Amino acid sequence: MSTNDELYAEAEQLKDSGDLEGAVTKLNELLAADNDFALAHSALAVYYGRLGQHDEAIKHGQEVCRIEPNDAFSFTAMSVTYQRAGRIPEAEEAMARAHMIQQSPQ
Repeated sequence: MSTNDELYAEAEQLKDSGDLEGAVTKLNELLAADNDFALAHSALAVYYGRLGQHDEAIKHGQEVCRIEPNDAFSFTAMSVTYQRAGRIPEAEEAMARAHMIQQSPQ
């Protein structure tokens, strides 16, 4: 049985070899075993966006924000995902959330 890190590495290799759909399949396999693996959701948000599947990209970006609610970068990435889907009000809201997190004391 592969670990999360091994499955993620396999997905990265698939992506690097040009098999983006294979990478998506591998990451979904990983998430079937551990739905809270934020890095897999983050990668899927990017990959689905590249494939033009913006609703799926948004779904995975939202999962990253759910898993890491105090990570400003997660909300910045979510903003970009919304922008690419043409959902500007949501993009602005996600960016505002990222700024709020950055400005709050840690």
